[in-house]
Amino acid sequence: MTPVIALVGRPNVGKSTLFNQMTRTRDALVADFPGLTRDRKYGEGNYEGQRFIVIDTGGLTGDEEGLDAEMARQSMQAVEEADIVLFLVDGKAGLNGGDELIASHLRKTGKRAHLVVNKTDGQDPDIAASDFYGLGFESTYLIAASHNRGIRSMLEELLPSAEEVEEQDRADRYPGIRIGIVGRPNVGKSTLVNRMLGEDRVVVYDMPGTTRDSVYIPYERHDKQYTLIDTAGVRRRKNVSEVVEKFSIIKTLQAIDDAHVVILVIDAREGLVDQDLHLIGFVLDAGRSLVIAVNKWDGMDPEDRARVKEQVARRLDFLDYADKHFISALHGSGVGVMYESVQACYESAMAKWPTNRLTAILQDATAQHQPPLVQGRRIKLRYAHQGGSNPPVIVVHGNQTDSLQGSYKRYLENTFRSVLNVTGSPIRFEFRSSDNPYANKVSRLTPRQKVKQDNDRKKGRPIRKKARMKSKKR
Repeated sequence: MTPVIALVGRPNVGKSTLFNQMTRTRDALVADFPGLTRDRKYGEGNYEGQRFIVIDTGGLTGDEEGLDAEMARQSMQAVEEADIVLFLVDGKAGLNGGDELIASHLRKTGKRAHLVVNKTDGQDPDIAASDFYGLGFESTYLIAASHNRGIRSMLEELLPSAEEVEEQDRADRYPGIRIGIVGRPNVGKSTLVNRMLGEDRVVVYDMPGTTRDSVYIPYERHDKQYTLIDTAGVRRRKNVSEVVEKFSIIKTLQAIDDAHVVILVIDAREGLVDQDLHLIGFVLDAGRSLVIAVNKWDGMDPEDRARVKEQVARRLDFLDYADKHFISALHGSGVGVMYESVQACYESAMAKWPTNRLTAILQDATAQHQPPLVQGRRIKLRYAHQGGSNPPVIVVHGNQTDSLQGSYKRYLENTFRSVLNVTGSPIRFEFRSSDNPYANKVSRLTPRQKVKQDNDRKKGRPIRKKARMKSKKR
């Protein structure tokens, strides 16, 4: 399951700066001004293939009133949601009474908390952290968030190292193909789950927010094992107010990570809205296979159906590889066919291809459409091999790959997808350049070339490159 990391501490200790470094974004406002962050902000990070969710919070002082009290409540809620709590302190300002109050409260929660001494740049880190060892935390990390120092080593220790063991445990608990059902509230996710199971397994009610937690349901169909994951509906952030609903969103994002295939349910009567596109973006960022289910298709006029189909085709043209089904979860029409798409997605996501086949596809693609020139030199792509599954990762080796244009990368993706017949699953490419063995070497003249150069210099002749090249050939 994706770890959730909460950042807490006094105002202006660098929580938002650390949030931006961990998520590699600029989503959180950063300024030398206390109290800038008020609401909780969620972001996604990735370290060495391990994905995690970060929560940035407002500053705590220990004697909150009014607006500060509401900010403190938001911060404490983030602590409850988190698996890991990072307690940030200011290494330049030293220990503060507010730090002691926050540390005391964190100990009472029983959460796994770690002390992070920030702003250690420009001073001895051990001296900067000496005041804080008395707080009694088992683990202490010394970082400089503004300079991105110490963060990688901290994440390496904090994030689970036994990811493969965890995946095996999850496979034992939830066997077969894990199918996540996601979408906005009241689009029919729980109804679809019941229809796919053939029984009323989860509560269905005509009111948004009926499902609060992610429900994992293992079952068997046609001698194949599946696990359905019914999730809470995700609304736009400005409409989310209840604490329980904010926690449900975290569980939904974690369910997407757990799934092999995600079925996104869209309400045909409301059409495709921006929140549907945001959910699609998160599924693709997670690298999960995707199936689009346009629900509540029954009883619609032919004109409305044609309008919805045109809208889906136009706004989801970038998902031409994902299957789209127009269904009625209530009556069951079109639901059974989705299992074929789910199976095709799973096989594509977990497929294994030999290196010689991937290299042959790469060579055919470059022969048909050569890579561009960079500073007069042609980019060369030599060979390819598979680097992972779910999603499939293809590693391409060559030279000057950092200069490869996005359009050519899309050309390669479309070529590999077509030849390998990848359905529903995104393909990720990693381009690696080999080192130039002559990059740091200086060409040296032979003794004969040095004599000729000296003679040319004495006679006032210009030293020409062609003359040196000729002398090399002799």
